[in-house]
Amino acid sequence: MRHHILLPTDFSDNAWSAAMYATKLYNNEACTFYLLNTWSFSNSTSRTYITSTYINTLQEKASVKLEEFKNKILKQSNTELHEFKTVLSKDSLITAIKKAIDNYSITLIIMGTKGATGTKEFLFGSNTVNVISKIKDCPVLAIPNGFKFVAPKKIAFPTDFNRFYGEELSELKELAKLFNSKITIMHINGKKDLTDKQNYNLSMLKAYLENYKHSFHWMKGFTSKEQAITTFIEELKINILTMINYEHSFIENLTKEPVVKNIGYHTIIPFLVIPCSIT
Repeated sequence: MRHHILLPTDFSDNAWSAAMYATKLYNNEACTFYLLNTWSFSNSTSRTYITSTYINTLQEKASVKLEEFKNKILKQSNTELHEFKTVLSKDSLITAIKKAIDNYSITLIIMGTKGATGTKEFLFGSNTVNVISKIKDCPVLAIPNGFKFVAPKKIAFPTDFNRFYGEELSELKELAKLFNSKITIMHINGKKDLTDKQNYNLSMLKAYLENYKHSFHWMKGFTSKEQAITTFIEELKINILTMINYEHSFIENLTKEPVVKNIGYHTIIPFLVIPCSIT
Protein backbone atom coordinates (compact mmCIF):
# COMPACT_ATOMS: atom_id res chain seq x y z
CA MET A 1 0.00 0.00 0.00
CA ARG A 2 1.28 3.45 -0.90
CA HIS A 3 0.82 6.13 1.74
CA HIS A 4 -0.22 9.65 0.75
CA ILE A 5 1.03 12.01 3.46
CA LEU A 6 0.51 15.77 3.67
CA LEU A 7 3.30 17.90 5.13
CA PRO A 8 2.13 21.51 5.68
CA THR A 9 5.16 23.78 5.85
CA ASP A 10 5.93 27.42 6.53
CA PHE A 11 9.67 26.73 5.96
CA SER A 12 10.38 27.06 9.69
CA ASP A 13 12.64 24.86 11.80
CA ASN A 14 9.66 23.07 13.32
CA ALA A 15 8.26 22.29 9.85
CA TRP A 16 11.67 20.85 8.96
CA SER A 17 11.68 18.73 12.12
CA ALA A 18 8.25 17.34 11.22
CA ALA A 19 9.35 16.55 7.66
CA MET A 20 12.46 14.71 8.88
CA TYR A 21 10.41 12.74 11.40
CA ALA A 22 7.89 11.81 8.72
CA THR A 23 10.47 10.50 6.27
CA LYS A 24 12.21 8.45 8.96
CA LEU A 25 8.97 7.07 10.37
CA TYR A 26 7.99 5.83 6.90
CA ASN A 27 11.52 5.09 5.70
CA ASN A 28 10.64 1.54 4.66
CA GLU A 29 7.22 2.35 3.22
CA ALA A 30 6.19 3.51 -0.25
CA CYS A 31 5.02 7.09 0.23
CA THR A 32 4.10 10.19 -1.69
CA PHE A 33 4.71 13.26 0.46
CA TYR A 34 2.83 16.42 -0.49
CA LEU A 35 4.60 19.56 0.70
CA LEU A 36 1.87 22.16 1.24
CA ASN A 37 2.52 25.86 1.65
CA THR A 38 -0.26 28.39 1.96
CA TRP A 39 0.71 31.95 1.19
CA SER A 40 -1.28 35.12 1.61
CA PHE A 41 -0.73 38.85 1.83
CA SER A 42 -1.64 41.16 4.68
CA ASN A 43 -2.19 44.86 4.34
CA SER A 44 -3.32 47.15 7.12
CA THR A 45 -4.31 49.86 4.67
CA SER A 46 -6.67 49.80 1.74
CA ARG A 47 -6.36 46.83 -0.58
CA THR A 48 -6.97 49.20 -3.48
CA TYR A 49 -3.20 49.59 -3.90
CA ILE A 50 -2.43 45.86 -4.05
CA THR A 51 -1.63 45.02 -7.66
CA SER A 52 -1.62 41.73 -9.50
CA THR A 53 2.13 42.18 -9.97
CA TYR A 54 2.63 42.34 -6.20
CA ILE A 55 0.52 39.21 -5.70
CA ASN A 56 2.41 37.37 -8.42
CA THR A 57 5.70 38.31 -6.76
CA LEU A 58 4.53 36.85 -3.44
CA GLN A 59 3.42 33.70 -5.18
CA GLU A 60 6.72 33.32 -7.01
CA LYS A 61 8.70 33.75 -3.79
CA ALA A 62 6.58 31.13 -2.04
CA SER A 63 7.01 28.77 -4.99
CA VAL A 64 10.81 29.15 -4.90
CA LYS A 65 10.93 28.50 -1.16
CA LEU A 66 8.75 25.41 -1.57
CA GLU A 67 11.06 23.98 -4.21
CA GLU A 68 14.07 24.73 -2.00
CA PHE A 69 12.37 22.96 0.90
CA LYS A 70 11.66 19.96 -1.34
CA ASN A 71 15.26 19.81 -2.57
CA LYS A 72 16.53 20.04 0.99
CA ILE A 73 14.44 17.00 1.93
CA LEU A 74 15.60 15.10 -1.17
CA LYS A 75 19.23 15.59 -0.11
CA GLN A 76 18.43 13.91 3.22
CA SER A 77 16.36 11.10 1.71
CA ASN A 78 18.03 7.70 1.57
CA THR A 79 15.27 5.64 -0.03
CA GLU A 80 13.77 5.34 -3.47
CA LEU A 81 10.41 4.48 -1.92
CA HIS A 82 9.59 8.15 -1.37
CA GLU A 83 8.21 10.67 -3.83
CA PHE A 84 7.82 14.37 -3.07
CA LYS A 85 5.35 16.77 -4.66
CA THR A 86 4.72 20.44 -3.95
CA VAL A 87 1.35 22.11 -3.43
CA LEU A 88 1.09 25.90 -3.36
CA SER A 89 -2.19 27.45 -2.25
CA LYS A 90 -3.64 30.92 -1.72
CA ASP A 91 -6.38 29.47 0.49
CA SER A 92 -6.41 29.50 4.26
CA LEU A 93 -4.52 26.61 5.85
CA ILE A 94 -7.67 24.69 6.78
CA THR A 95 -9.25 25.13 3.35
CA ALA A 96 -6.02 24.16 1.61
CA ILE A 97 -5.68 21.03 3.75
CA LYS A 98 -9.29 19.99 3.06
CA LYS A 99 -8.75 20.40 -0.69
CA ALA A 100 -5.49 18.46 -0.55
CA ILE A 101 -7.17 15.59 1.30
CA ASP A 102 -9.76 15.32 -1.47
CA ASN A 103 -7.42 15.94 -4.41
CA TYR A 104 -4.57 13.66 -3.38
CA SER A 105 -6.31 10.98 -1.26
CA ILE A 106 -4.32 12.03 1.81
CA THR A 107 -4.20 9.36 4.53
CA LEU A 108 -2.23 11.28 7.16
CA ILE A 109 -1.21 14.85 7.98
CA ILE A 110 2.13 15.35 9.73
CA MET A 111 2.99 18.83 11.00
CA GLY A 112 5.25 20.53 13.50
CA THR A 113 4.76 22.62 16.60
CA LYS A 114 5.76 26.12 17.60
CA GLY A 115 8.62 26.64 20.02
CA ALA A 116 9.45 25.42 23.50
CA THR A 117 7.98 26.73 26.75
CA GLY A 118 10.27 24.79 29.07
CA THR A 119 12.63 21.87 29.31
CA LYS A 120 9.83 19.29 29.11
CA GLU A 121 7.02 21.18 27.40
CA PHE A 122 6.50 22.27 23.84
CA LEU A 123 3.91 24.81 22.82
CA PHE A 124 1.87 23.90 19.80
CA GLY A 125 1.08 26.79 17.53
CA SER A 126 -2.54 27.70 17.02
CA ASN A 127 -2.34 26.31 13.48
CA THR A 128 -1.69 22.80 14.76
CA VAL A 129 -4.51 22.84 17.30
CA ASN A 130 -6.78 24.44 14.71
CA VAL A 131 -6.06 21.61 12.27
CA ILE A 132 -6.67 18.99 14.97
CA SER A 133 -9.98 20.66 15.83
CA LYS A 134 -11.29 21.28 12.31
CA ILE A 135 -10.03 18.44 10.12
CA LYS A 136 -12.61 15.70 10.60
CA ASP A 137 -11.66 13.17 7.94
CA CYS A 138 -7.92 12.60 8.29
CA PRO A 139 -5.59 11.77 11.20
CA VAL A 140 -3.06 14.39 12.30
CA LEU A 141 0.37 13.52 13.68
CA ALA A 142 1.87 16.56 15.45
CA ILE A 143 5.62 16.60 16.09
CA PRO A 144 7.19 18.71 18.88
CA ASN A 145 9.63 21.31 17.66
CA GLY A 146 13.16 19.95 17.44
CA PHE A 147 12.05 16.41 18.26
CA LYS A 148 14.64 13.88 17.13
CA PHE A 149 13.32 10.69 15.58
CA VAL A 150 13.16 7.68 17.85
CA ALA A 151 11.76 4.38 16.61
CA PRO A 152 8.30 4.19 18.23
CA LYS A 153 8.60 1.01 20.24
CA LYS A 154 5.78 2.06 22.59
CA ILE A 155 2.55 3.76 21.53
CA ALA A 156 0.15 4.96 24.22
CA PHE A 157 -3.62 4.85 23.81
CA PRO A 158 -5.73 6.34 26.63
CA THR A 159 -9.32 5.11 26.88
CA ASP A 160 -12.21 5.00 29.34
CA PHE A 161 -13.62 1.76 27.84
CA ASN A 162 -17.02 3.41 27.43
CA ARG A 163 -17.00 2.84 23.68
CA PHE A 164 -16.87 -0.29 21.59
CA TYR A 165 -13.65 0.03 19.65
CA GLY A 166 -13.35 -1.48 16.19
CA GLU A 167 -12.18 -0.16 12.86
CA GLU A 168 -11.51 3.30 14.27
CA LEU A 169 -8.32 1.78 15.66
CA SER A 170 -7.07 0.77 12.22
CA GLU A 171 -4.83 3.87 12.14
CA LEU A 172 -3.30 2.87 15.46
CA LYS A 173 -2.66 -0.65 14.23
CA GLU A 174 -1.11 0.58 10.99
CA LEU A 175 1.22 2.80 13.01
CA ALA A 176 2.18 -0.10 15.26
CA LYS A 177 3.04 -2.25 12.23
CA LEU A 178 5.76 0.14 11.07
CA PHE A 179 8.16 -0.83 13.88
CA ASN A 180 6.33 -3.73 15.51
CA SER A 181 5.45 -1.33 18.31
CA LYS A 182 3.77 -2.25 21.57
CA ILE A 183 0.38 -0.60 22.11
CA THR A 184 0.05 0.44 25.75
CA ILE A 185 -3.56 1.08 26.74
CA MET A 186 -4.07 3.29 29.78
CA HIS A 187 -7.17 3.88 31.88
CA ILE A 188 -7.39 6.69 34.41
CA ASN A 189 -8.96 4.68 37.21
CA GLY A 190 -8.71 1.27 38.79
CA LYS A 191 -9.59 -1.99 37.08
CA LYS A 192 -12.01 -2.91 39.87
CA ASP A 193 -14.00 0.28 39.21
CA LEU A 194 -15.12 -0.78 35.71
CA THR A 195 -18.81 -1.22 34.92
CA ASP A 196 -20.15 -4.26 33.07
CA LYS A 197 -20.17 -2.22 29.86
CA GLN A 198 -16.56 -1.16 30.35
CA ASN A 199 -15.47 -4.72 31.10
CA TYR A 200 -17.16 -5.93 27.94
CA ASN A 201 -15.46 -3.25 25.83
CA LEU A 202 -12.15 -4.09 27.51
CA SER A 203 -12.50 -7.75 26.54
CA MET A 204 -13.41 -6.82 22.96
CA LEU A 205 -10.42 -4.48 22.75
CA LYS A 206 -8.17 -7.33 23.85
CA ALA A 207 -9.61 -9.49 21.08
CA TYR A 208 -9.24 -6.70 18.51
CA LEU A 209 -5.55 -6.29 19.38
CA GLU A 210 -4.88 -10.01 19.69
CA ASN A 211 -2.27 -10.06 16.95
CA TYR A 212 -0.45 -6.96 18.22
CA LYS A 213 1.86 -6.54 21.17
CA HIS A 214 -0.17 -4.71 23.80
CA SER A 215 -0.61 -4.15 27.52
CA PHE A 216 -3.12 -2.52 29.87
CA HIS A 217 -2.28 -0.02 32.59
CA TRP A 218 -4.35 1.59 35.35
CA MET A 219 -3.68 5.14 36.54
CA LYS A 220 -5.43 5.87 39.83
CA GLY A 221 -5.30 8.98 41.98
CA PHE A 222 -5.19 11.65 39.27
CA THR A 223 -7.65 14.54 39.15
CA SER A 224 -6.27 15.82 35.85
CA LYS A 225 -6.34 13.58 32.79
CA GLU A 226 -3.58 15.63 31.20
CA GLN A 227 -1.32 15.05 34.23
CA ALA A 228 -2.12 11.33 34.26
CA ILE A 229 -1.22 11.03 30.58
CA THR A 230 1.99 13.05 30.99
CA THR A 231 3.05 10.87 33.95
CA PHE A 232 2.25 7.74 31.96
CA ILE A 233 4.36 8.94 29.03
CA GLU A 234 7.35 9.65 31.25
CA GLU A 235 7.18 6.52 33.42
CA LEU A 236 6.70 4.05 30.56
CA LYS A 237 8.96 5.92 28.12
CA ILE A 238 6.21 6.24 25.51
CA ASN A 239 7.27 7.28 21.99
CA ILE A 240 3.92 8.30 20.46
CA LEU A 241 0.64 9.29 22.09
CA THR A 242 -2.55 8.39 20.21
CA MET A 243 -6.10 9.57 20.88
CA ILE A 244 -9.42 9.36 19.10
CA ASN A 245 -11.05 12.78 19.07
CA TYR A 246 -14.61 11.86 19.98
CA GLU A 247 -17.00 14.71 20.63
CA HIS A 248 -18.16 14.81 24.26
CA SER A 249 -16.02 11.82 25.18
CA PHE A 250 -13.44 10.90 27.80
CA ILE A 251 -10.92 12.87 25.81
CA GLU A 252 -12.79 16.15 25.69
CA ASN A 253 -15.72 16.35 28.00
CA LEU A 254 -15.87 13.83 30.85
CA THR A 255 -14.99 16.52 33.38
CA LYS A 256 -15.07 19.46 31.00
CA GLU A 257 -11.30 19.26 30.64
CA PRO A 258 -10.42 19.61 26.91
CA VAL A 259 -7.71 16.96 26.93
CA VAL A 260 -6.93 16.92 23.21
CA LYS A 261 -6.47 20.68 23.19
CA ASN A 262 -4.41 20.68 26.40
CA ILE A 263 -2.16 17.86 25.27
CA GLY A 264 -1.99 19.56 21.89
CA TYR A 265 -0.59 22.72 23.42
CA HIS A 266 1.76 20.92 25.81
CA THR A 267 3.34 17.71 24.59
CA ILE A 268 6.78 16.14 24.78
CA ILE A 269 6.35 13.39 22.18
CA PRO A 270 4.61 13.04 18.80
CA PHE A 271 0.83 13.14 19.18
CA LEU A 272 -1.49 11.29 16.77
CA VAL A 273 -5.12 12.45 16.79
CA ILE A 274 -7.67 10.34 14.93
CA PRO A 275 -10.97 12.13 14.25
CA CYS A 276 -13.93 9.92 15.07
CA SER A 277 -15.71 10.81 11.81
CA ILE A 278 -13.22 8.87 9.67
CA THR A 279 -14.40 5.57 11.13
